Amino acid sequence: MNFELKNNETYEQYEFHVENHIAKIEYKINVQGQIYLTHTEVPKALEGKGIGSALVKAVLNDIKEKDLKLVPLCPFVAHYIKNHPEWKQILSKGINI
Repeated sequence: MNFELKNNETYEQYEFHVENHIAKIEYKINVQGQIYLTHTEVPKALEGKGIGSALVKAVLNDIKEKDLKLVPLCPFVAHYIKNHPEWKQILSKGINI
């Protein structure tokens, strides 16, 4: 599965456009270079296809490339990182998962 990640800065969310639906992760960025991932949403029609996990991975890659520090407030994102500990390197200082 390969989808194009879109950073919709107007709505502060990363998006995958799939089958006329939008899967998204909402975020906030502060001036200290921290990004807070606050909510992940995958439409019912897309559930169970691995799209949520693919979206999280693409977003984490983008965060790493931009050298931001992650605060994963969204339980889905935190769970993904727990299962893929190689991503702990981009966590903001003091964040434990």
